[in-house]
Amino acid sequence: MFFPTFRSRRIRGKEIFRTMVRETSLSVNDLIYPMFSAFGKGIRKEVSSMPGIYQQSIEYIVEEAQAAYELGIPAVLLFGIPETKDAIGSDAYSDTGIIQETIRALKKQVPGLAVITDVCMCEYTDHGHCGIITNGDVDNDATLELLAKEALSHVQAGADMVAPSDMMDGRVAAIRDRLDQNGFGNIPLMSYAVKYASGYYGPFREAAESTPQFGDRRSYQMDPANRLEAIREAQMDVEEGADIIMVKPGLPYLDIVRDLRNEFNLPVAVYNVSGEYSMIKAAARMGWIDEERVTMETMYSFKRAGADLILTYHAMEVARLLHKGYEADRASRCGCP
Repeated sequence: MFFPTFRSRRIRGKEIFRTMVRETSLSVNDLIYPMFSAFGKGIRKEVSSMPGIYQQSIEYIVEEAQAAYELGIPAVLLFGIPETKDAIGSDAYSDTGIIQETIRALKKQVPGLAVITDVCMCEYTDHGHCGIITNGDVDNDATLELLAKEALSHVQAGADMVAPSDMMDGRVAAIRDRLDQNGFGNIPLMSYAVKYASGYYGPFREAAESTPQFGDRRSYQMDPANRLEAIREAQMDVEEGADIIMVKPGLPYLDIVRDLRNEFNLPVAVYNVSGEYSMIKAAARMGWIDEERVTMETMYSFKRAGADLILTYHAMEVARLLHKGYEADRASRCGCP
């Protein structure tokens, strides 16, 4: 098809035709809203690097989760900020831990909302790493037992899905086995299957208070230069029983999202991480970008790459825009002279 016989602008010339042939759709049902639950009462502290996102005590978590549910957002992802931390992250798997209590409150007061929990140790350990430290590094196999205990405690408290983010080898199988052995074979598992050692996590570490006290996480998170390794990582998690596979971060790794979509016949999720969120917020505050347009263009990029689900701190904003009838056509207008 060549000009002048074929003219792309024939279809682009009318909005109705653009809408009719649009290849990618975005729905509020695609969104998962991450939230930070803090021990205590009367806490609603804005994260300085993430405008509009808060560390919140349970009563405020419930209030905002209710608002999200009323906007049609089907699920939240919970991270916990405990009262105290120790070397083995005891609060992560305590029956009275911050996440366990938050789950119970949400299931009681917003029963229709799906509650997904992050399963990791970094928010609960005093050293900030994702498991038990032996000889200066995370002990993979010793950590599996704690992750399995943590996941089971979340589900016993009422979680609808668990999402291990630690990147320990074998953790999906360990969690799946523990849940199955305790009568929770019906609980789905969303694996952070492909999680890179990324510089985009900085604001999150402020929000979750999970910055490592020494070293970094490169011994267990993936090298950003690697692509084929992502398929291997996802394949292992699929074989171990993952029901949904996730790519994290999102925007720098859209090629990986597409790779997983092409390779696997499972739902694919993408995490639009804190650094991506904060860059949009900062640029918008400086007046350099149109925040609504860039946010929605970002969401469409995830869907176009092949993601079924989007974990994003923009979820509330995106849901409101979708309810107002915000279309891809508006997101794509360049404003060029």
